[in-house]
Amino acid sequence: MRKCLAIGFLAWAAVPAYAEIYKCTDRDGHVTYSNVASKGCGKLNLDPISSVPGTKPAARTPTPATFPRVEDGTQKARDNDRKKILEQELTAEQKSLDDARKKLEEGEIALPQERMQGGAINQAKVQERVQPLRDQVRLHERNLEAIRKEMQNLR
Repeated sequence: MRKCLAIGFLAWAAVPAYAEIYKCTDRDGHVTYSNVASKGCGKLNLDPISSVPGTKPAARTPTPATFPRVEDGTQKARDNDRKKILEQELTAEQKSLDDARKKLEEGEIALPQERMQGGAINQAKVQERVQPLRDQVRLHERNLEAIRKEMQNLR
């Protein structure tokens, strides 16, 4: 970071100057840059800075006249079909999420074989059994989020 600032300042000043730059690393691994050499420093060999201005980005190329066009009515019909499909996917995914949440809720109840002597619950066994159910809930939540985002991008 300091190296970039030093180089930027030198370029900004646009004055021909020369300085030796040293990269210093202390015993904790912290790096500093300096123009004064000290213990643990190494001289940096920096390439000269170019002061040539950058080029302008190319102008946008217009769409060729021979490029196939879709009529407005056809595009609107395609967009409506897409919207219906996404709505159906959203409904199905919401149902899948509700089912996964119900299974998770049922699965979080400790089974008799997960109880230890004295009635305590072996949480490790419960977590191991319930984790795939939690993963399914998260998967359906992410799918719903993606479908909603896609629906926002509709025209």
